[in-house]
Amino acid sequence: MTESVIQKIEQTVAIPEHLRGQRLDKALAWVWPQYSRTRLQNWLKQGNILINGRQMKAKDTIEGGESATLRAEIIANEEWLAQDIPIEVLYEDEAIIIVNKPADLVVHPAESVPDGTLINGLLTLYPELRALPRAGIVHRLDRDTTGLLVVARKTEAHTSLVKQLQTRSMGRCYEAIVYGVMTAGGKVNAPIARHPVNRKRMAVVETGKPAVSHYRVLERFAAYTRIEVKLETGRTHQIRVHMSHIGYPLVGDAAYGGRLKLPPGASDELIDFLRQFKRQALHAKELHLTHPLTEEPVSFLAPIPEDMQRLTELLRKHADEGNQG
Repeated sequence: MTESVIQKIEQTVAIPEHLRGQRLDKALAWVWPQYSRTRLQNWLKQGNILINGRQMKAKDTIEGGESATLRAEIIANEEWLAQDIPIEVLYEDEAIIIVNKPADLVVHPAESVPDGTLINGLLTLYPELRALPRAGIVHRLDRDTTGLLVVARKTEAHTSLVKQLQTRSMGRCYEAIVYGVMTAGGKVNAPIARHPVNRKRMAVVETGKPAVSHYRVLERFAAYTRIEVKLETGRTHQIRVHMSHIGYPLVGDAAYGGRLKLPPGASDELIDFLRQFKRQALHAKELHLTHPLTEEPVSFLAPIPEDMQRLTELLRKHADEGNQG
């Protein structure tokens, strides 16, 4: 592995009084939101962060008002390959990049998917992203969810976007197609955590992190509904888990939707399309944020992908035929 220093950090800040009683690593994540908690924990272990001049552990409780000093170097991991991966960039300027992610594309490299990800493609177009935490990524979409992602190009932009996510001021709106006919929209307020048995899945768990989704009906079909979902929080698999929890799982969602459900009297064309629709019918279509440099509100739209458009057309045709009959 080839490593190079891309940023030297030396900062001293006071931990706010309102964080009294928090774990140290959690408080530091609030103070320095541009760095992941894992990175902060490693810096604590290595002595790169001192609290009132002494080394402390991540699990220690803070009193509030302590002086936190960070002296560290950010290392570029050259193992992240810059790869020629088609990426649809909808907008870019000196601070942010807006991407329309396709289905079947993982956002971030991991042990199970070391390359071929969105980040590998972004590094070809924007090599400077190596200097940023998580290469500028501040939020993610599941592999088979399509739509809008914002990527930071500067540390200041990254810090701003992370804070907007934390304060819930960044607006994210999705379109989805679910099983079942909804009578009205509503709100799901149900905490989410790792599934107690299947650790690859998430679930509504009483002791989980707060999770709130708002949904409204866009169109009803025979046995299906097209909906819009706005996120108040951003937990892993949140929309998929919440919709399944209230009895309206997403079409094509193998993890949370169960077995394929075919509507009565469906045409061969609709049946064939549903059988080959192998991803959750979920698209991040709108993104609203405060621009990190201008501090002005900006909005972005991503068109509904062809597969969801076609599914909508077939469900609409099936519903119309049923009404005629």
